[in-house]
Amino acid sequence: MSTLRDLAEEHTALRPADIDHLHRIAGDWQLLSDLSFADLLLWVPVDGDGTFLCVAQVRPTTAPTAYLDDQVGRIVGGAEVAHLEVAHRQGRIWREGDPVWYGDVPARHEAIPVRLRTGDGEAGEVIAVVGRDTNLSTARTPSQLELNYLTTADDLAQMIADGTFPPPRHPGETTSAPRVGDGLVRLDANGKVTYASPNAQSAYRRLGYASHLVGEDLAKLHRRLAGDPLEGTDAGNAVLAALRGEAPPRREIDARGATMLTRALPLMPAGVPIGALVLVRDITEVRRRDRALITKDATIREIHHRVKNNLQTVAALLRLQARRVAMPEARVALEESVRRVASIALVHETLSMSSDEAVEFDGIVDRVASAATEVAATEVSVGMRRRGTFGVLPAEIATSLVMVLNELLLNAVEHGFPPADEEAAAPAPADAPRPEAEATAPRPEVVVTAHRARKQLHVSVTDNGRGLPEQFDAERGGNLGLQIVRALVTGELRGTIDLRNSAGGGTEAAIVVPLARGTTDRLTGRAGPP
Repeated sequence: MSTLRDLAEEHTALRPADIDHLHRIAGDWQLLSDLSFADLLLWVPVDGDGTFLCVAQVRPTTAPTAYLDDQVGRIVGGAEVAHLEVAHRQGRIWREGDPVWYGDVPARHEAIPVRLRTGDGEAGEVIAVVGRDTNLSTARTPSQLELNYLTTADDLAQMIADGTFPPPRHPGETTSAPRVGDGLVRLDANGKVTYASPNAQSAYRRLGYASHLVGEDLAKLHRRLAGDPLEGTDAGNAVLAALRGEAPPRREIDARGATMLTRALPLMPAGVPIGALVLVRDITEVRRRDRALITKDATIREIHHRVKNNLQTVAALLRLQARRVAMPEARVALEESVRRVASIALVHETLSMSSDEAVEFDGIVDRVASAATEVAATEVSVGMRRRGTFGVLPAEIATSLVMVLNELLLNAVEHGFPPADEEAAAPAPADAPRPEAEATAPRPEVVVTAHRARKQLHVSVTDNGRGLPEQFDAERGGNLGLQIVRALVTGELRGTIDLRNSAGGGTEAAIVVPLARGTTDRLTGRAGPP
């Protein structure tokens, strides 16, 4: 389905600033829908020909919907949108008219003009209309809660018509909480509570306030209840800011082991401050789980830190042992083990600084590649280069993959580029280049390439060296390092590896690693299901 922006850009001449304002309304209008017990539909005029296009819709959580079918994308005109035309042309809220029927559902129409205030704070022209349609099939005598909800909804509707609602969103804030059903407190112009819903009363009771809220100065109450004086001052100041017509950021109050989230909104229909609306939500259990997760994350990071330290200790012991061994073969084997242990330690070092069980793998690859050129047993200076990005990888993939890359890079450096005296000792082919051409020979280089496709990570390690021997068996040949590579790729990573001579000379190791859905989403930055 097309988005609000897509529909508006395709069918209207609205400016980007107008569309952004409509986005802000659609991001915050669940509040108005719940207070109104009504569906809200956002209509924009199409080409000035008397037709309107519905670009967004929200249903109430406090009452039955008036529409069983989605209205977004629907273009209507004529008598059906007469109320929208009046609100758009005259710039006033339309509440006249008799109920209409949608199938078997009777509904009451209202139309609220949408204005975007100009840079000097003046109310601008009407850019859209919010249709407020109430299902009348369950109409009954309203309770005190419903009357306060409807009164507050009318004030917010007038603020939409004035261009003062919704307020600007603060960085990092979402629009999901608190909601009307979590708890609602209405204040008069002096900051005294005129109404508190039962859920709001219960939330304050959790903080230790057992009396009725009506008549209380809410800003002073917040200062008294908060266990932290600074926190209480911030929460109280937020209420006072809303009474002055501002829209302060949300605040939390902690007291007696409970936590309450508050959101204060000014009520100023027609530009006259008449009080404030305070939404509250008991988030005690949410914060308890957050603290448990923080503790768990810290514990996991500490474990990775200790594993890294232990691996570095093992590497140091192996390095010490290698210095004391007289046999060259044994010394080489121990030094290779040191490098393998050190590459695993890199992953745990990165995980010890991460907030989850995933690592930014590009930095690890760069460090492993740099180390491979420094410790490789070769006299040839080999350059290292990375193309593409690995992105973020989960620990179970990163640990095995870093060992694979470490082995392949060391093999490429040590075996792909023999020393000059070894090349001179080998018989020169008949078509060997002349000595004067050696100056133009490419610099020895190893390139690591990575890209993602179809939920797979494709990795290649390519050098421009002498290539594989003629009788090399890609399935069973190679040293211990290549055997480790095959075991890790086919076993731990459940992938495939292909060792071959590259088309431009040298050797290429191509690896394909399957990625789980969640891993793919982390790599691409898209949100996916767990």
